Amino acid sequence: MAEMSEAGVASECIFCKIAAREVPADIVHASDRVVAFRDVNPKAPTHILLISKEHVPSVADVTEDHAEMLAELIRSAHHLARAEGTDRTGWRLVTNVGPDAGQSVYHLHFHLLGGRGMAWPPG
Repeated sequence: MAEMSEAGVASECIFCKIAAREVPADIVHASDRVVAFRDVNPKAPTHILLISKEHVPSVADVTEDHAEMLAELIRSAHHLARAEGTDRTGWRLVTNVGPDAGQSVYHLHFHLLGGRGMAWPPG
């Protein structure tokens, strides 16, 4: 398990490093709790990752104390969907939990996807 700093940053977590601006990313939104940046391997014309600045491994680790942060993540996704123009045709907000679901970075994050038609079920 990664060592945590006093600020709740995991020393080896790439998303913690992006949130701390230690690793470059195409950041499109930032606040006290949330950072959003373009995925380096996009799966849709709009593919933005929204992360909490606090290191939480996944949505399965969320507690009642995270309610405001989760609400801000959702509000930020809606704001970015409007800014990207995907609110007119539709967008998808996805989070993965565990390896079978495709989680590869163990830091709470949501994928905002839009700009193309999407099939159901996904995957």
